[in-house]
Amino acid sequence: MRDIACFGSCCIDYYVNLENGTPFVGGGPLNMAVHISLHDLDASFIGCIGTDAYGKLVLHKLTEKNINTDHLHILCGKTAVSEVELHGEERILGEYEEGVMQDFVLSEEDIAFIRKHKIAITDLWGNQTECMKQIKHDGILLGFDAADRPDDPVALGALPYTDIFFFSSDEPLKETQTKMNEIYEKGPEIVVAMRGKQGSVVRDRDGFHFYDIIENRQVIDSLGAGDSYIAGFLSGLIQKETIEQCMRMGAEEASETLSYHGAFQ
Repeated sequence: MRDIACFGSCCIDYYVNLENGTPFVGGGPLNMAVHISLHDLDASFIGCIGTDAYGKLVLHKLTEKNINTDHLHILCGKTAVSEVELHGEERILGEYEEGVMQDFVLSEEDIAFIRKHKIAITDLWGNQTECMKQIKHDGILLGFDAADRPDDPVALGALPYTDIFFFSSDEPLKETQTKMNEIYEKGPEIVVAMRGKQGSVVRDRDGFHFYDIIENRQVIDSLGAGDSYIAGFLSGLIQKETIEQCMRMGAEEASETLSYHGAFQ
């Protein structure tokens, strides 16, 4: 079987106040695929781009990073664009134009391809939760990234088919653990809360696991740090590392991402 399939959203992260406007290739699953490939794993991206210049940029970057693009669809129209505004090391997300992502649905061939992987993951923005039921089978682990919206109807709809559920939380630890227990009781085998500067927490059948951040003295931009953490965590999981080691790999990947603009170099 192949290693990890990342499916759903991809976009251009357009930094409106960086050098009078600078585009970076991004989108959660796409970012994950790139960072997974850094661990010498076979990463596939399944999604869509437009026929515009931004679409060509996405394809160029995926090819450059050796990501499998056999199921990357090029649709007539505009590639999705997410506006980003920098405020110090933090980023504020602005307007999001879905472009060709708006009506994109995985084909039967896409689903069959994804099912050939050991792990597959999508996110809140990918519009593909309806396909998770078709993808799910005993030979695959399905992941879902809910960002900071674990109670979003889309995230709740993904829970019955999700083995590894990721979300971001800035709530106090006690409240975060309560939410993790609620999610765990609805089906996922592993629930991961990414807490920014407070590190990460994992809930599994053995209880709670905690891991601190790995300090980076050159923090420039937090965009993509969560995607990088997920990529590191899943890379450890597929290599049969312990949960603590998976958390360490996620923390290392996230720390590195903080040191440059965009979600990957």
